[in-house]
Amino acid sequence: MPSGAWLVVVLLFFVGALNYIDRTLLLTMRISVIEVIPMNDTRFGLLTSVFLWTYGLLSPFGGFLADRFKRSRVISISLFAWSAVTWLTAYSTSFGQLLVSRILLSASQACYIPAALALISDYHRGQTRSLATGIHMTGIMVGLGMSFMGGWIAEKQEWSTVFLIFGIAGILYSIIVGLLVRDIPKNNAVVASEKTENNVSFFEAIKDLFSRGSFMLALLYWGLLGIVGSLLLGWLPTYYKEHFNLAQGIAGLYATGYLYPVAIAGLLLGGFWADRWSRTNQHGRIFVPVIGLSVAAPCIFIASSTTTLPIAIIFFAFMRLLIAFSDSNMMPILCLIAAKQYRATGYGVLNFFSTILGGFGLFAGGVLRDNQVNLDNMFQLAAIILLICAALLFVIKFLIKTSE
Repeated sequence: MPSGAWLVVVLLFFVGALNYIDRTLLLTMRISVIEVIPMNDTRFGLLTSVFLWTYGLLSPFGGFLADRFKRSRVISISLFAWSAVTWLTAYSTSFGQLLVSRILLSASQACYIPAALALISDYHRGQTRSLATGIHMTGIMVGLGMSFMGGWIAEKQEWSTVFLIFGIAGILYSIIVGLLVRDIPKNNAVVASEKTENNVSFFEAIKDLFSRGSFMLALLYWGLLGIVGSLLLGWLPTYYKEHFNLAQGIAGLYATGYLYPVAIAGLLLGGFWADRWSRTNQHGRIFVPVIGLSVAAPCIFIASSTTTLPIAIIFFAFMRLLIAFSDSNMMPILCLIAAKQYRATGYGVLNFFSTILGGFGLFAGGVLRDNQVNLDNMFQLAAIILLICAALLFVIKFLIKTSE
């Protein structure tokens, strides 16, 4: 293993946390913001939608930059840029300024995750790749879990104070990342062809990726998982409230309070297990998420069919634990599919497809609800989609084996 491999993971853990804290801060302080910048719910919702649209559309280009230039440089510049935007957001005084800040935030963040996961895969080429990826994704979960601080601080201070704090913190941390995070040392490259080429073309990368049947299936697989994730996480609080007649606050706590810790456990367990299995079978990184999704599907069926609240909580928790196996192994699976010089671009394309279909999942849930389809049936549909995802991974394994 190249020197500094785990240092890179630790440093990027905190970058991943900042990435998700900064993007979700606004959502945690809705009331505080609209008291100062009046807007209706449609406009406030647009602030979230425009972020997702821009982020999804620019993810492939963000990944390409990490293939075209030094990944470490892309990471540090991306962190500095979005932290600066977060800091400047504090000075917004109108809806238009907030909207522009959300667009700039998503554009600067679109470069980070593809670059970070590709760099981690460069350093962790052997039996630590999935666990290293899982640890980094754990940072993202920590960031999501810590985003509540935005609303809490906004209640004590002005809402802009939150953006000033995290913006300045990110700018300072970008200096540390710029000094300590480096691309893999050249003397650790296995062969010259493994080095990231500076003459990578975006269109050549896209052409190469889409010429591989396994990548096309991976795109469908990751997109379907995006639908399931958005459908479940977006509508689970409503399900608890209506199905078990709970107060809104309690329903929200049950729907989210335990999911982040459980997801963190799933990321670490799925990464560790896949790495251990890959020692004896290189397709172990595929088998682990296949098992996870195959078991998660009946968990959803049980949780959405029971009338007993503790049973629903337990099985939804198992569901989140098992789905997390896929998050810690997606980039390692992509490494089995795509050429090294196109990995970041490939993950950017996956991000794009997942984000777009994830938004469709939320919208489709609302349409189904308006047409009197209850949440039990929607969740059971999600369970069926998980089984389809597991089947797609099996086909991907077959295609990889055939190409070998």
